[in-house]
Amino acid sequence: MTRSTGFATRAIHHAYNPLENDGALTPPLHLTSTFTFETAEAGGEMFAGEREGHIYSRISNPTCDLLEQRIAVLEGAEAGLALSSGMGAITAVLWTLLSPGDEVIVDKTLYGCTFAFMRHGLAKWGVTITHVDMTDPENLSAAVSDKTRVVYFETPANPNMRLVDIAASAEIAHSVGATVVVDNTYASPYLTRPIEHGADIVLHSATKYLGGHGDVVAGLVVGTAEQIAEIRLVGMKDMTGAVMAPFNAMLILRGLKTLNLRLDRHCASAKVVAGFLEAHPAVGEVYFPGLESFAQHDVAQRQMSQPGAMIAFEIKSGLSGGIEFMNRLSMIQRAVSLGDAETLIQHPASMTHSTYTPEERAEHGISDGLIRLSVGLEDVEDILADLEQALPYPARSAA
Repeated sequence: MTRSTGFATRAIHHAYNPLENDGALTPPLHLTSTFTFETAEAGGEMFAGEREGHIYSRISNPTCDLLEQRIAVLEGAEAGLALSSGMGAITAVLWTLLSPGDEVIVDKTLYGCTFAFMRHGLAKWGVTITHVDMTDPENLSAAVSDKTRVVYFETPANPNMRLVDIAASAEIAHSVGATVVVDNTYASPYLTRPIEHGADIVLHSATKYLGGHGDVVAGLVVGTAEQIAEIRLVGMKDMTGAVMAPFNAMLILRGLKTLNLRLDRHCASAKVVAGFLEAHPAVGEVYFPGLESFAQHDVAQRQMSQPGAMIAFEIKSGLSGGIEFMNRLSMIQRAVSLGDAETLIQHPASMTHSTYTPEERAEHGISDGLIRLSVGLEDVEDILADLEQALPYPARSAA
């Protein structure tokens, strides 16, 4: 299936023909560490890169290869790479692209482990990490230089939902020859395709919406065929060894088949939940791209087909009130991760973003009272009922 077919059709059918696999409707699972060669010469040609084929599953595997082709076509990229986790994807990409003396410009808000890798990993080896408020492209324009090798951001950002204008940022980054890397985990290719807006490399924690069932940890990267080949052989094979297991690839392939259906439901419910929270007297700020009150609603309209299903909000009674609220929840589960069938809630300052110091959290827009909600697939009336009984004050009447 090509880019001209529909999203769901590509997610279900691309790059697989049952008649070429003994009629098996579901693609085979290739649980093998190594592969045999027809002749010694054929093996030598594969190692030399002169012949296509699988050598060893640390480099490639047929099940992973199918997943790589599917995520590439869904993102509108030439090639894809499957890795063992989202952090495996991030580290493999950046270890490949960066050298001592280079600079990577990143947005002010990053996932906690990404922040830690930048500050405690890359910086240790002579890479300059520059944080810029990328909600205003002019800030990026003022910061880039001939030392800027990579511009990296999440949109929406984890956990405070900041958006970055992909097209404007890509134009600025490309003016100095920098590579634009976008973490598309929150949106998925169903809602945002950064390459269509000028990004070079897109990555995911496939653990989240792409898998969708909370039963697998995985990462994915897409880019040009040349970029992906280099990341495969350097960042994955040699630098990190962050290889996806074929069984995990099978689970992500299964998840992709229902991605559009799940996200339609996630997004529809999230709009209702965000409206409920915004109207509730116990809740302060609500950060959700689908609300007209959201500061970057116009950016969301330009580059997201739907506003997603992640909501960040503040409880007026502060951190202690937020903890009490979360502890009163019954159906909604207190857990990190996102994009699962279950609605999940967590406190970034003490959980996913605890790698930041209190001063760093304040500087990077992650307040102590911020709460992150991943709206799941339950009946939205049940999600609302659980939130309402747990919030400190009764909800305002519609009248």
